[in-house]
Amino acid sequence: MRRNILTGLAAVLLLVSCNNNEKMLDSLADYNNAKEAKGYHFGDKLDLPKEVTDHAESISISFGDKETANLVVDPQFFGLGDNEVVFVIKTKNGETLNQDATINVFAKNPEQNLSYTILADYPHDPTFFVEGFLAEGNTIYESDGLKGASQLIKYTLGSTTPAMVKKQPADIFSEGCAIVGDKIYQLTYQNKIGFVYHKNTLEKLSEFPLPNVIGEGWGLTYDGKNLIATDGSKNLYFLDTDNPSKVVKTVSVAGNTETYDKLNELEYHHGFIYANVWFKPVILKINPETGEVVGKFDFTQITKENNQGNEENVLNGIAFKGENMLVTGKNWPKIYEVAIK
Repeated sequence: MRRNILTGLAAVLLLVSCNNNEKMLDSLADYNNAKEAKGYHFGDKLDLPKEVTDHAESISISFGDKETANLVVDPQFFGLGDNEVVFVIKTKNGETLNQDATINVFAKNPEQNLSYTILADYPHDPTFFVEGFLAEGNTIYESDGLKGASQLIKYTLGSTTPAMVKKQPADIFSEGCAIVGDKIYQLTYQNKIGFVYHKNTLEKLSEFPLPNVIGEGWGLTYDGKNLIATDGSKNLYFLDTDNPSKVVKTVSVAGNTETYDKLNELEYHHGFIYANVWFKPVILKINPETGEVVGKFDFTQITKENNQGNEENVLNGIAFKGENMLVTGKNWPKIYEVAIK
């Protein structure tokens, strides 16, 4: 009889424990789902439900190989945008519970809507599928994509005839490019390599493997110290210029209410990164130290005028001619010079 009573008590305790655990995880899931769209800002405290805190001996958040028991959104652990984490809960009865969650972190300040004035437009060859776009005065360097048609070209602004052309092998899909001194660095889309050319002759000097963390090559720019690459995600990858296969740091990009992924062609100018967003007629102005989007240009009208009804002909090309911005897109017939405010 005694054994039956003990067995019955153990079963009851197990049932109570399972119910408590289920309630804890359900309440934590509801909390996470409610906060995912609203998001957090750096410095915010994670006020977890009482169903969790009342039955927990300890709570920590795991970030792969990192873990913290500080339930504050600390930039030491979190990046802007969506952070995939695991809540690790040690209950008062000695059990350990895990729950996956996404913690979205947004910039504290809303993005400014930035204005511009169109000063001039120039012809552009509409057969060029622009992936990288650079300017030095009136000299344009352009990396065009698509397999079998990829090339690096050099021409004078206002002319549609290249002064110099470097054709790529048929299996190469060229992407973003950046000037560093007398060299041009160029990414490829899915070939997992990059190229280095002499700026004056477009002679290929070397090639390098893309870092493993970069799934695809998209945009590229240079901030005076590091190359900065995108791969279609929310991330900016800072690369060692002497060894572009090495990632120095990664910065995630977000605004006040949304994460910006599909970051594409890039340009660095006066301490900020300007970025196209694939399939959006906007250019973002990004603080490269934090990843915060501080401003946004809307180029909806000129995109409609130049994409010829083809949604693939997206806005994708940013360069600076002095203080003015040059913008173009894939297969666009024009390049625009705009004064930004």
